[in-house]
Amino acid sequence: MTNLADLAASDLVRLTASGKVSATEAVQASLDRIAARDPGLNAFSVVLADEALNDAIALDARLAGGQQPGPLHGVPVAIKEEVDVEGCVTTFGGRANVTPAAADGEVVRRLRQAGAVVVGKTRMPEFGQWPFTESVDGGVTRNPWDRTRTPGGSSGGTAAAVAAGLVPVAIGGDGGGSIRIPAACCGLFGLKPTRGRVTSDPVPHLWWALGTTGPLTRTVLDSALVYDVIRGNTAGDRYTAPEPSTTFIAAVGADPGRLRVGWSTRPVTKGVRPAKEHVRAVEETARLLADLGHDVREVDPHYPDPTAAFVPQFLGGVRTEADAVEHFDRLEKRTRETYKLGSWVTPSVLEKALAAGDRVAEKANRVFDQVDVLLTPTIGPRPRRTGALDKGGTVAAAWKSMPMIAWTALWNVAGNPAANVPAGVAEDGLPVGVQLVGRPGDEPTLLSLSAQIERARPWPLLVGEDAAGR
Repeated sequence: MTNLADLAASDLVRLTASGKVSATEAVQASLDRIAARDPGLNAFSVVLADEALNDAIALDARLAGGQQPGPLHGVPVAIKEEVDVEGCVTTFGGRANVTPAAADGEVVRRLRQAGAVVVGKTRMPEFGQWPFTESVDGGVTRNPWDRTRTPGGSSGGTAAAVAAGLVPVAIGGDGGGSIRIPAACCGLFGLKPTRGRVTSDPVPHLWWALGTTGPLTRTVLDSALVYDVIRGNTAGDRYTAPEPSTTFIAAVGADPGRLRVGWSTRPVTKGVRPAKEHVRAVEETARLLADLGHDVREVDPHYPDPTAAFVPQFLGGVRTEADAVEHFDRLEKRTRETYKLGSWVTPSVLEKALAAGDRVAEKANRVFDQVDVLLTPTIGPRPRRTGALDKGGTVAAAWKSMPMIAWTALWNVAGNPAANVPAGVAEDGLPVGVQLVGRPGDEPTLLSLSAQIERARPWPLLVGEDAAGR
């Protein structure tokens, strides 16, 4: 019999919403899986077992009383440390905050309203600065495919939890690749949405124009299911996005039609070389798309340099979050170094960086005059061994991070939707992913195309016994 913890969210909710499986049973299966497997992974910083079971019991009672189930009825979810969950300290991956959040962030509120059950919070590097999930307070989070390797970051705890079958979906964030990078390392689907697609409430922005919130999932449909619940803005959001032309769920089921797909393995960051496995994955995906009837061609995207826009927003974002913590002196030494290095990022510098970002976006989007979707590697190197942040300060960490964000960070600056799509497993036993980038606001095309790839080339999932004891 299939363990409930191995089911996709879309499959699980069909059972819970019909009453064939109780929300309590679904949540208990997740909690049992967390207890069995997380000690070797360190994906979770907090497990809310009692609260989750109480919430599940309440959902079962409402369903028995005739209340209509929500689209995520009884689905266990995990939340990245940077997102407020009522009663939990929002740690940002460190120990500088000590007071529990008084209320859920808007994304969490919407998840609960849809029937999801929050089972815990997931690890991240402090303030999400790095594509490796390692911190002084939280220790090292490990990749379920190979526990000597990183799950990526900064949403590494989120990715490890989903890949190991601890939860079917979990919420991450992406300010330079932090959804797509761990999705690539852990064999998951991870879509960074268009800037402003998902509310940043209760704060007006996440690292200014760079950051957004979204799920990591084992299927494209699960991502669409969650996005249809959490997307939309509140009055306090600095950035907003127009309503899409269709629901994301409908996009997954739609035929993408014949698209113009351009592919390139050229890096945005000069001097970065993609691993041969990633080059091969891009080329194989290009051939698959051609076989599926798309107009596929190699292109030169003529990438603009996003440095003048990205670096001030990164430093300014870290400084803004650091200024808001309760105990600045408890921040990691490296974070305090980052804070000091960013002292030149004044409000006027940030405004210039945002203007530079607009110019970068204009140049980056010229590629979409000739193609509908751009296909690239997601990351440069293979997932490295854990311990990337054991030595060195901010500059050393940034140097190690550069190859990981060489294809992702540009699209945070530009604001485009971009997704990691799994592309199999390499000879080293670790997953491979490719990145699909679309025009601003065009998540439906990416979801439709990603679902078509998923049907044509189902990706391996690390669930059941395969996820234990790796």
